[in-house]
Amino acid sequence: MSMQLFILFILAINCWTFTLMYLDKQSARRQQRRIPEKRLFTLSAFGGAIGAYAGMRAWRHKTKHRSFVIGIPLLVMLNLLLFAAVFHYVFDISIFK
Repeated sequence: MSMQLFILFILAINCWTFTLMYLDKQSARRQQRRIPEKRLFTLSAFGGAIGAYAGMRAWRHKTKHRSFVIGIPLLVMLNLLLFAAVFHYVFDISIFK
């Protein structure tokens, strides 16, 4: 796997998660079918937590749900640790010197 592909994956999953937070907020306002919370958490766990957190802040969405208020920031930290580990062990780039 190339580093460019990995960075593209990180950007894509975060943009997609951010967009889904917006679409879910719009669906909530219109009282339409919603995006399952399980899907939002799954995308966050697989690298999209920064996009989910940004979506929570930008759209003021899911900010009253304790699972999101606590879970998403924890997943952001986990994502950042995993990204650092991939850069260090896979691409041999030391982030912490």
